[in-house]
Amino acid sequence: MNALLDAHGWYQGARPYPSAHCDARPPGTQIDLLVIHNISLPGGQFGGPHIADLFTGRVDYNAHPSFAAHAGLRVSAHFLIRRDGRVLQFVGCDQRAWHAGLSVFAGRERCNDFSIGVELEGSDAVPFSNAQYAALVELTLALQTRYRLTDVQGHQHVAPGRKTDPGPCFDWHGYAKLLAEQRASVLARNPMLALTHSALRFPS
Repeated sequence: MNALLDAHGWYQGARPYPSAHCDARPPGTQIDLLVIHNISLPGGQFGGPHIADLFTGRVDYNAHPSFAAHAGLRVSAHFLIRRDGRVLQFVGCDQRAWHAGLSVFAGRERCNDFSIGVELEGSDAVPFSNAQYAALVELTLALQTRYRLTDVQGHQHVAPGRKTDPGPCFDWHGYAKLLAEQRASVLARNPMLALTHSALRFPS
């Protein structure tokens, strides 16, 4: 694992697309939650510039009839993982991205305050690609070298009844297994690498 994060939480393995849809986290906040989402624009269609445009406030609302519903929407995520495994970053992880909305985890509201949001290009009805899982695992391990992550949840878990992503096609068991395998491999090559937690807690 060669690509880590810089002093402001920008991932060296991602292509940067800086967004103004972010702000400062509350003072003293410990970033300890990873939230997994899915997104496609238009819904169920993959590829194209529209997700990046949405997160950076550049959507052409005339490009598709469904885009009218997003007019004026100011949202972002820290990361987007494309179907081919390419990673885009919109917000430095030290900053608060606007991805979880009305949410709660372990009795704490406003998950944006203390979480990092990762969007996977996809939908609730389509399996995610092997390249996406591989990129997500590498990103997760990189994040653990800088942030004391303790838990990973889906958007559906922190906003139940309001959100359904990443949905039934997301393979939580496979993600956890691959993450454990990759972490063991990384530490075998570099025992001094400071991964702050040996394991993350996953949705029950």
